[in-house]
Amino acid sequence: MKQILGGMRKAIEEYEMIKDGDRIAVGVSGGKDSMLLLYALKLYQKFSPVKYELAAVTVSLGFRNFDLGPVVTFCQTIDVPYHIVDTDIEEIVFNVRKEKNPCALCSKMRNGALHNKTKDLGFNKVALGHHADDVIETMFLSMLYSGRIATFKPVTYLSNKDIFNIRPLIFLKETQVIGAIRENNIPIVESPCPMDKTSKREEVKKLLKNIYKEVPEGRERLLQAIRNKDQYDLWS
Repeated sequence: MKQILGGMRKAIEEYEMIKDGDRIAVGVSGGKDSMLLLYALKLYQKFSPVKYELAAVTVSLGFRNFDLGPVVTFCQTIDVPYHIVDTDIEEIVFNVRKEKNPCALCSKMRNGALHNKTKDLGFNKVALGHHADDVIETMFLSMLYSGRIATFKPVTYLSNKDIFNIRPLIFLKETQVIGAIRENNIPIVESPCPMDKTSKREEVKKLLKNIYKEVPEGRERLLQAIRNKDQYDLWS
């Protein structure tokens, strides 16, 4: 966990993600990214220069075969309060709206439920498990399917909710996340969503893997380009 905590600390300090007295809700899907983030933030509490409160929140989409038992047990083991928000998002997206591309609507509704619960708990920040590969994939998705050069930011303020989204894992590669999950025996829960592994993001992930085979330093260069906000050379 030394590399994970080191990379996370760098992101937290560089972007001032956590301040003294913050109350942070970790958005936990049950997948590897959010489960590692929860564990890392719990460990970081022990030596963090600022003090903060921590809780875990899962927005259940309504899939009947979604077993959160391992997450419940893990949160009890590391002594983090855990909250489950039950929703009908699966029913609305797939059966009522019958969306052909359901991911965007699902994400919007899931984030809305997560932020509402965060406010109900009296917390002021939501920690999300996006890592460096997610940052790059999102930029490619935006360019290829929206015609924009854009990706999510390390810290985002939501004025309508008066909540900050923070992403402490943005300097870490997905391979590092996978390795840490295995080494620390952190449980994960597989997504029951039928769109899992079939989305546009998965197509972009495969595209980037091919790019990295040809350009081994490609991931680092792309992340460097995203961070280098003062040297864009684009059409005006």
